Amino acid sequence: MILAWTGAALIGLSLGLLGSGGSILTVPVLVYLVGEDSKLAITESLAIVGCISLFAAIPYARSRQVDWRTVLLFGLPGMLGTYGGSVLSQFLPGSAQLLLFAVVMLLAAAFMFRPAPAQASEVPRRQPLLHTILQGLGVGVLTGLVGVGGGFLIVPALALLVGLPMPYAVGSSLVIITLNSFTGFARHLHPPQGSTETLHWPLIGTFALIGILGSLVGSHLNRRLSNEKLRRGFAVFLVLMGVYVLSTQLPQVLHAPAAKAALAR
Repeated sequence: MILAWTGAALIGLSLGLLGSGGSILTVPVLVYLVGEDSKLAITESLAIVGCISLFAAIPYARSRQVDWRTVLLFGLPGMLGTYGGSVLSQFLPGSAQLLLFAVVMLLAAAFMFRPAPAQASEVPRRQPLLHTILQGLGVGVLTGLVGVGGGFLIVPALALLVGLPMPYAVGSSLVIITLNSFTGFARHLHPPQGSTETLHWPLIGTFALIGILGSLVGSHLNRRLSNEKLRRGFAVFLVLMGVYVLSTQLPQVLHAPAAKAALAR
């Protein structure tokens, strides 16, 4: 389990360093290092990420680097989208969810490879309310479907589209990730009748604790390391992990219809 605990530390470290990325690491760590079922891992990841993001957001809130207006307009629709996405996830097999997850990882890598947006002003500019609401809704649906907080999409959206300075984008993103993650997790606290899903609370608690400590270390290192190099290094890791998950899950998704047809004969 040493590799699994190391993975938990990396989840928190990523959130502390980049304000995103930790959530997209949690599911692969739980599936490939701990051995959890894919659907169970997606549910547990929401609780773990929610706890880590909550504690990681506290220093930003104390420094007044959270735009609460954006959290309201982006985060509340995101909570609704997360609930809807978690309902839709019940109709997808675990392999299909992981396949979608791999695509999301590669998309995240594309965002990370792009240079961090430069802010000409420390004063946030405003975009139309409807745009903010729709963006929050879309990220929320993705959160519910594949069990990621969406920070790798939220931070660029808040910086490029909403116009928040990067520190405010990161702080606001962590609050929104917390809302989205806990909303998605709450939906899974009452599984459908006949479900055999049993959450492993000690595992969730241990991962959350290690991740919180990792996020504190990441926040400290963030002041010393080049953010651009960190982003690109993380992007490379996402590409490797995304390609691996894609290669393992794509055959299962493609062979599933053929297997059903063979059983029907």
